[in-house]
Amino acid sequence: MPININLDVLLAQRKRKSKELAEYVGITEANISLIRSGKVKGIRFSTLESICEFLECQPGDLLEYQAKADA
Repeated sequence: MPININLDVLLAQRKRKSKELAEYVGITEANISLIRSGKVKGIRFSTLESICEFLECQPGDLLEYQAKADA
């Protein structure tokens, strides 16, 4: 997937737990885990907004585009 999700990095940098994030955002820890692993097809803007608010970051800090290497 050319979109990398840096949620683990941001959580570690801010010394926060995914359980705290899940409670703040109002979704399950299982859904946070799916977001962290990149196994989601999409994310609601309201969820993205809450994550950014909790982590005091911008969406670009959380999501990163990585072009595929030419074969």
